[in-house]
Amino acid sequence: MSSNKKKSRSGLCRTIRYALALNGDFYENAHNTQRNRSLALSIVILAAISHAIGSGVILLINRATIFVLLTGLLIDAIAIIAGYYFWTFTIWKIGQWLKPIDPTYGDLLIPLGFAYAPQLLNFFTLIPLLGRPIELILAVWSLLAVIVAVRQGLDITTRRAAFICLVGWPLIQIAIGFVQVLEQRLVRWTN
Repeated sequence: MSSNKKKSRSGLCRTIRYALALNGDFYENAHNTQRNRSLALSIVILAAISHAIGSGVILLINRATIFVLLTGLLIDAIAIIAGYYFWTFTIWKIGQWLKPIDPTYGDLLIPLGFAYAPQLLNFFTLIPLLGRPIELILAVWSLLAVIVAVRQGLDITTRRAAFICLVGWPLIQIAIGFVQVLEQRLVRWTN
């Protein structure tokens, strides 16, 4: 394995570890560099894949057809990635309203992408009877990480950061629930 790949892998692992620990200094120092932009997007994509794996196993257990399985996986992954961009946009717009001098939308994509690190564990949602509680725990963990990232990124109080983040969070949760209902209906429709 080349030294660049090893360095890149260790950088991703270190980034995930700091993000999972809700390290405020880590989020504050998440500068807009090409490397951090790539790391943040990698975390979001891996989170989407993890969520899709959990949903895919559930679809397989429910005897979904290959078409429904592939469609469900695609919809699930796209929903997570689109949710990331939408949530960042809502946070950025509300942040602009509360504090006129703020980072750009692109600057917020990095710390918020890092805050998706708890979603890497979403494949655990396939555990029978514990899937939904695990999903909610991971969603709250991500919410807390986003609050830390926004607090540090916008240099505001925790209370303001929580307010900003809580505006978009229910919409994201509703969208994820909608995708899950859609997948279940696809399974019933094809069976």
